Amino acid sequence: MDLVRVEIDSIRVSLMSQQRIVILRDEKNDRYLTIWIGPYEAEAITVELQNVEVARPLTHDLLKSVIEQMGGKIKHIIVSDLRNDIFYAHIVVELNGSDIEVDSRPSDAMALAVRAKVPIFVAEVVMQKAASPPDEAIDVDLEELPDSGLELEREDEPGAGDDENLDVFKDFIDTLDMDDLEDEE
Repeated sequence: MDLVRVEIDSIRVSLMSQQRIVILRDEKNDRYLTIWIGPYEAEAITVELQNVEVARPLTHDLLKSVIEQMGGKIKHIIVSDLRNDIFYAHIVVELNGSDIEVDSRPSDAMALAVRAKVPIFVAEVVMQKAASPPDEAIDVDLEELPDSGLELEREDEPGAGDDENLDVFKDFIDTLDMDDLEDEE
């Protein structure tokens, strides 16, 4: 199987549906692969990419630890197939001198790969089926969230509809009786 090495370019979120996509960039050619992922997996990937400290191990941290404690070494992950608009992946683990391929969702495999700091590969046949050039990778206007690594889909021009969205808050504030607040001094 011919493999293409990719890196995570970005993770984006739709404001309308809260669906997330991860965008993988081919390291050698100018093409991108977009894969829909769940919000928890998107957060797990983002937390690791941004080096966010967590109080207790997350699920993917636990999986990495279990593999290592059992004597295994995560070598890389492969997005191996695309059937009926569903992507498939494998986590390749070296154990006792043999490579074991563990079936996985691409999102979980990527969350594990960023923790283990191992390469992410995509089968060339998958890239041929689903990859697109940069200008076609995402055909919506997206804006990056500050300090989050996530990006938001926008339907309107900047500022459009802002007053309408704030009307609910303005109505709420108008109902507050400020005279009832006690002075805490």
